[in-house]
Amino acid sequence: MLVTTTNNIEGKKIIKYLGLVSGEAILGANIFKDIFASIRDIVGGRSAAYEKELRTAKDIAISEMEEQAKNLGGNAVIAVDIDYETIGQGGSMLMVSASGTAVVVAD
Repeated sequence: MLVTTTNNIEGKKIIKYLGLVSGEAILGANIFKDIFASIRDIVGGRSAAYEKELRTAKDIAISEMEEQAKNLGGNAVIAVDIDYETIGQGGSMLMVSASGTAVVVAD
């Protein structure tokens, strides 16, 4: 399935708009990961453990959004927006949400 942040797909004609689709992923932050990330995982201001968790959450959210679009009969999602938030006490959980418009594009 084609997923894009743009409002159209160059070279393709949108023949039907199916509506808003979204996917969410909420992942708990492991306290041991937090401790080790702060001690040994930060290199040049980056934390590989957190980056991996962010990628995993983003992939889950996009996959759920694609599944919703497919269930509506879509073959693409346009105008995709991905948001990252921390939730819970002290930001102990990470939420990633992806939303867009499911469409049918001509082959």
